[in-house]
Amino acid sequence: MILIQDFIQEFSIKGYANKNPWEIVKGLSQIITEIISDLGDDFSVHEGIAIHKSAMVEQGAVLKPPVIIGAKSFIGAHAYFRGGVFISDDVVIGPGCEIKSSVIGAHSRVAHLNFIGDSLIGSYVNFEAGAITANYHNDKIDKRIFAVHLSTVIDTGVDKFGSLVGDHSKIGANAVLSPGTILPKNSVVGRLQLVDQMK
Repeated sequence: MILIQDFIQEFSIKGYANKNPWEIVKGLSQIITEIISDLGDDFSVHEGIAIHKSAMVEQGAVLKPPVIIGAKSFIGAHAYFRGGVFISDDVVIGPGCEIKSSVIGAHSRVAHLNFIGDSLIGSYVNFEAGAITANYHNDKIDKRIFAVHLSTVIDTGVDKFGSLVGDHSKIGANAVLSPGTILPKNSVVGRLQLVDQMK
């Protein structure tokens, strides 16, 4: 088992840190729906979308429920959320970014034309322009996603999983994290770099 706390010190979704990351993202819509039902008056909740009253969502953003957007977060114009999205506090999601079935930790920045799919992103993580987490093996006949952790290959049992990115990591512009990427805290991925841990 991969312990989320080893990667994300303060995981935003309480009670789920003892599950593997691909199990969390697979059930994220249901998890977020349950959390929304317990949110306090600091959130404005409408049809499965919960936005903290201190957050800003620019015109043109598309939010498909369920969605939680935390305190002081900023969502740029034409951002697109689907499949269950949890945005923690003080997060910036820039214009034209797509977030699908993912958790973005506090103080992280996904600011310019990025795709984050079926992923858990830690706190204080920065994705430079165009960097993405690929979440599906379009390039393989066998669509199962394998992850590598502590030199052990793990069959996730799913065909949709992006990345687990540890706190304080930096992902360079136009980098690609292949499906099943596991990055420890303080990782640095260079610009234009392909991370494929199964090669």
